[in-house]
Amino acid sequence: MYLVAGLGNPGREHARNRHNAGWMVVDELARRHGGSWRGKFGGRLAEVRVGDERRALLKPETYMNESGQSVGAAASFFKVHPDEVLVVHDEGDFDLGRLELKVGGGLAGHNGLRSIAQQLGTQDFLRLRIGVGRPERGDPRPLGDWVLGNFEPHEDPEGLVAHAADAVETLVAEGVERAQIQVNRR
Repeated sequence: MYLVAGLGNPGREHARNRHNAGWMVVDELARRHGGSWRGKFGGRLAEVRVGDERRALLKPETYMNESGQSVGAAASFFKVHPDEVLVVHDEGDFDLGRLELKVGGGLAGHNGLRSIAQQLGTQDFLRLRIGVGRPERGDPRPLGDWVLGNFEPHEDPEGLVAHAADAVETLVAEGVERAQIQVNRR
């Protein structure tokens, strides 16, 4: 079983933020696989079947920086090891649309990842990083304000989310190494 945690912030005002790309992906997976959301573990949980396998989808509602509280509680309940936890999150250091599936790694100042690593006791969990880009030259906004801004229609957020959801399904169907070969192509 995989626990797929999409990171984001609660509240209608954040629903279309770049920082909520992870939530958008797990919403798409729940839609594709008939999942319905219920409150649990300080977040929203949907259990779905992808092929023959059961998956738990989680949207922590603890705000991004405290995501580990929700992810840790769910991981403990489902008795999943850290290498069975996939965290889906935005990545401002990647060009818009670039995806990277990786195991472990640094935290790059991402407080949500730091919180999850503290709760799981390791940084060796799976991550699907979704490139949301940076402000263009001449845009005075710092990266933090940029990711808390909404996707623009020309950025095709629906296509980006669908592509990332496809990557999660590839991971589930084919395993980490094969999924990395497909997903990490640039």
